[in-house]
Amino acid sequence: MKLGLWALPAYGILLALSTLTHQPSIDDFDAYARYVTTDTFLLSHLGASILGAALAILGTAAATTYLRSKLPFVLTVVANVFLAATFGSAAFVQPGLGRAHLAGVPGMPALNDDTAYGPALFATALSASFLLIVAATALGTAIARTSRSLRAPGLAYGVLLSLFVVSGFAFSAVQAYLGFAFALATAVLAIRLPRTTSSPGPVLTTV
Repeated sequence: MKLGLWALPAYGILLALSTLTHQPSIDDFDAYARYVTTDTFLLSHLGASILGAALAILGTAAATTYLRSKLPFVLTVVANVFLAATFGSAAFVQPGLGRAHLAGVPGMPALNDDTAYGPALFATALSASFLLIVAATALGTAIARTSRSLRAPGLAYGVLLSLFVVSGFAFSAVQAYLGFAFALATAVLAIRLPRTTSSPGPVLTTV
């Protein structure tokens, strides 16, 4: 389980790398289409966002074995499963629409609005993002209450991950910095948590 804790810093690094660049607004659909058809866009979603979601689940599973409450793990799993669905849409739907638009196929902006940016996907992404904030707050609080030495990394976990999510909607320029800061905070957590808590137990014993 000690090794599993290092999935969280890896998750943070992937969050940062996946947000070093951002796609143009769909108002400039030509630029948007060119961006979503790049290898960078595809890799950032497959290798960073979707793999990152898996690492978040594995890292949280390892962390909660040292805690009494397993509710943060449950919340993290649910949030990241739904987020992975939205990342999958971006990885597979948007590039196809972008290539079709660049090839001169008409109607792609409207189809993009109805699929990649449709109301069902938007509702899924928004609710999953909110749930991820709740999960981050719950896990960060549980860690911070465990030991005085874990207070700072626990609070940093909850605050930085929540700010990362919110900044994606409001101020994306700071996302990469928040991701790297989260990676640093969780690296400290991976070192301190096993030293300051009792031996881990089963992953899901109580909620």
